[in-house]
Amino acid sequence: MAISKNTISWGIRYIISFLFLLSAVAKLYPSPYFAISTFEVKQLYPMGFSEGFAPYFSRILIGIEFALGLLILQKNFLRTVVIPATFLLLAVFTTHLTVETIANGGNSGNCGCFGSLLPMTPIEAIIKNVVAMGLLVWLFIILPKSNESKGNFWVLTTMTFAAILALFMIAPMQPIESNFSISEPETTSIDSVAVDTVKVDVAPIIAKDTISKIEVKKEEIKVEVNEPEKHKSGYTQYFSKIDTGRKTLCFFVPGCDHCRVAAKELTELRKTNKNFPEISIIFMNEEADLIPDFFKEAGAEYPYKIIEVIPFWKVLGSGKDTPGVKYLWNGNEYKYYWGINDNKFDPTDYQKLINKSYAELKK
Repeated sequence: MAISKNTISWGIRYIISFLFLLSAVAKLYPSPYFAISTFEVKQLYPMGFSEGFAPYFSRILIGIEFALGLLILQKNFLRTVVIPATFLLLAVFTTHLTVETIANGGNSGNCGCFGSLLPMTPIEAIIKNVVAMGLLVWLFIILPKSNESKGNFWVLTTMTFAAILALFMIAPMQPIESNFSISEPETTSIDSVAVDTVKVDVAPIIAKDTISKIEVKKEEIKVEVNEPEKHKSGYTQYFSKIDTGRKTLCFFVPGCDHCRVAAKELTELRKTNKNFPEISIIFMNEEADLIPDFFKEAGAEYPYKIIEVIPFWKVLGSGKDTPGVKYLWNGNEYKYYWGINDNKFDPTDYQKLINKSYAELKK
């Protein structure tokens, strides 16, 4: 029994609708503001979008995805507006992904099409988009050329503006000035000040006898210290003593399972080494109420600060992901572990690293 064109057209429309609605919803996972901010930092900033424009563009884009996912299921201006608009959006996405893949010379990372819910490589996303574009062409061909001039254009505009407005309500923008908030008073202990060269003034010593007075002049004594020169790490706004001595600086998300594993591994290492570099944590302001549970699972509590989502990604570093662990000595960075792949935190490697002297680190 042959399948009718009407059945095929509805099948295609359901598939396209599902892909667009899934894409929009996935960009809001696990929470709208966190997901959209992450999308802005990881996808839009590298493309050249400014901090002021990116929040508007991201919400409008996701709103349009929502609207197209719904509009493909209605009849008003389907062939003349909805299908061409959907095809055009997919074409823009595909062109960007193609250029990005060629420029980066590979096919790694998450393209962001389905957020962190369903990570996809650029090549996988391109294939998905090309298939969807093919289905749209098929749909355009088999749909009857009815007189769409009698359609209600207000259905399209109302649904589109409603979807965009809903995004601004679900994930309201925060002022750029609110970069971070301090959650805890700093409890970092004060380390002894490290120096490379210490000048010591020796007070004059006068020996009195019946013959003469001997004055010992001031001498400059050099004391060689086996430590690196002090360097500004850029993190003193969070921990004032971070550039003094040996430190372990962590970048964690309270609800991140991988971050909790890394924190637990650091606690275990700390138990076996009394001279372990002091641990400080910068938390992302996402599910901050889970911090007590985070420390409970880690097995210890550490000094920490909480900063907002976008500033957190900036501090973590472009292209980096959580968990992040840095080894600092007098503000100098000697190792940076990040993410859950090749560069992830390795407790065995870190144990060997922190046991090395300054002379060994310079090699």
